Amino acid sequence: MSSPLYLVLLFVVFISHRGATTEAANEPVIDVYGKRLQSGISYYILPVVRGRGGGLTVSESENTTCPRIVTQDQSKDSKGLPVDFTPYDKSRTIRVSTDLNFEFSLFTIWKLDSSEETPNQLFISTCGVSGNPGQKTVSNWFKIDKFEDAYKIVFCPSVCNFCKVRCGDIGVFVKDGKRRLALSDVPLKVMFKKA
Repeated sequence: MSSPLYLVLLFVVFISHRGATTEAANEPVIDVYGKRLQSGISYYILPVVRGRGGGLTVSESENTTCPRIVTQDQSKDSKGLPVDFTPYDKSRTIRVSTDLNFEFSLFTIWKLDSSEETPNQLFISTCGVSGNPGQKTVSNWFKIDKFEDAYKIVFCPSVCNFCKVRCGDIGVFVKDGKRRLALSDVPLKVMFKKA
């Protein structure tokens, strides 16, 4: 194969791969009915694997500065509490791998938080601040990523270019009977249902 033709083909393959990656990153998140998730609409976040707990909700916490922690409901039949998603760029459609604020309708914004009880583990509380992407709010931004045939929640904000963050999947950390959401090596596989 001649060298110029080889370079052209290599360039075409590179552009095609780059386009596919960009397309996947801009792909809309889909609910259980095949509809695009939208900001301004509330959704239940439900586990795909049934039997170990239900939808996401909040619980009281005694040893943190925040009054509530994000948990998975013990009952497999529970839908949990509705959640609203707000993209950093205020767009209407919720897209894969986009920085989002997660908010329970009756409470506050989700935030990655430490705990005195378990100092090496980072949990999700409801003490975050809405909007204002940057260094002061970096712990308030989460993403929804594709995971096998469903989705997972990820903490790896890109709203602050110079901030150092500990990226990771969000899974369930069981302690004292509570199924707390936390950074985990085992992501919680989720789906979304309009509330």
